[in-house]
Amino acid sequence: MSVQSKPAVPSQQLTPFGAALAGALGACFSNAVVYPLDVAKTRIQATSPTAKGKRKDELTMLSVLQDIFKREGILGWYRGFAATMLNTFSMQYAYFFFYSFLRTSYIKRLTARAPAGSKAPVLSTAAELSLGAAAGALSQIFTIPVSVIATRQQVGRSSHAPQASEILDPRSDDHDDSFFGVGQEIIREEGVTGLWLGIKPGMVLTVNPAITYGVYERLKSVLLLARAAAGAADKLTPGMSFLLGAFSKTLATIVTYPYIMAKVRIQARTSEHDTEDDGLPQPSGSPAKAKQTGAAGLLIRVLQTEGFVGWYQGMSAQIVKAVLSQALLFVSKEQFERWALALVVLFSTGKLRAVS
Repeated sequence: MSVQSKPAVPSQQLTPFGAALAGALGACFSNAVVYPLDVAKTRIQATSPTAKGKRKDELTMLSVLQDIFKREGILGWYRGFAATMLNTFSMQYAYFFFYSFLRTSYIKRLTARAPAGSKAPVLSTAAELSLGAAAGALSQIFTIPVSVIATRQQVGRSSHAPQASEILDPRSDDHDDSFFGVGQEIIREEGVTGLWLGIKPGMVLTVNPAITYGVYERLKSVLLLARAAAGAADKLTPGMSFLLGAFSKTLATIVTYPYIMAKVRIQARTSEHDTEDDGLPQPSGSPAKAKQTGAAGLLIRVLQTEGFVGWYQGMSAQIVKAVLSQALLFVSKEQFERWALALVVLFSTGKLRAVS
């Protein structure tokens, strides 16, 4: 999380640890609120419309949510919830920690070079994007195994039902779908490197949060300067934060969506089944699969079979989920920062008392 442009109380600024904790808690909260939408959009992205028997009307968010509810009950809307929350917390914590640490260090370096008494430097958009991309790359390396397991749990397994047009029923196969069970299955079938499936498109997608936070910070700075010039309070209202967050995330999603879709298909093991069977992952024990298609190869094949629109299958579901989640995160960010600051102060006070 970025350093505020005009901190109210400089002596109480959050450390990188505190900023990371606040960002991770806020991300878990916002994703938990919209989690059923996350399950639906993942299944839409992992399913190819060119697969045998598939129809486009089966791949809308509402129809997928209805199908999941009919087949699995309300618990189906929360498949892989624990793994996804762990992935969200670890990913967001790592991202916010690295982003806050890199940004703070960079600003200190610029301040040290500036003349004494000058104002804190304002980072350019290019600098914001570069810092965000670097933070995203570092966090991806350490957290993508949890992401792979969470994606597999959300998508489930092919039911191999007589009607190929049906969306999968995860209960039809008697397999261990627990966090460790799925992890062991991945290692057994694809080796340890299988836990890092999608790392290449994941690295490309580091520009997504970079664009989101870069655009948000730039627009926020412009609005704060405009409000200060107009004599208004130098603080964004929740409504303004919501709109800025929604716009920033929508722009980032549109720019990076083809790789978002490719990453999901690669992690869910559906990239090699796009034009055959039912387009859904096969259960454990199935014949050994061919080497996974890379993101570039997958996108070329999708372009050939589905056209340019195939790159954006499920984008509306992604935007709805992402915008709502990101907007909730931005709106609740300051509250979680206050809670994180209180926890850090409480922890520090406890340590001082213990030492004394």
